[in-house]
Amino acid sequence: MHLPDSLRASLKKPMGLLIQNSDVTKENILRVMSKDVFLITVGDATTEKMIKIGLTPSLQIVDSLEKRNKRNLPTGKTRTTLECVNPAAEITDESIAIIKRAFQEDIPVRIIVDGEEDLLVLPVALHAPENSVIMYGQPNEGLVIVKVTEEIRNKATKIMNSMS
Repeated sequence: MHLPDSLRASLKKPMGLLIQNSDVTKENILRVMSKDVFLITVGDATTEKMIKIGLTPSLQIVDSLEKRNKRNLPTGKTRTTLECVNPAAEITDESIAIIKRAFQEDIPVRIIVDGEEDLLVLPVALHAPENSVIMYGQPNEGLVIVKVTEEIRNKATKIMNSMS
């Protein structure tokens, strides 16, 4: 599935609550989510930030890039590592299959993406278990926290159905 140019502007708006970079602390995050959620991070910097403040994501989706620059993978304990190919501005069938599989594996799970992981927030929102929270970075602004609800699932479905 390819992202059409017509959707790019709408996807730049946060899907959930935006916490400014200067306000991203464990205390502020735990104010908006409980400790027992299934925490999913999309992005290397977001994953690394959560691990550093003592919140180990159950599912971590990373690509060794930050703002298109090569970087080391976040450190942190994982029990399962999966890999997939997902080019920029796309969501591949392989990525969707790996995301579905990740929810069946021993946590914490890390998916290492060859390509770009940004759009994988959409299939994650669609397939995440109940009581899940997705976090991803909003470039130069902060951290977006998305509680997976029926409304979010519907929005993700609508966007993915608009992709060709």
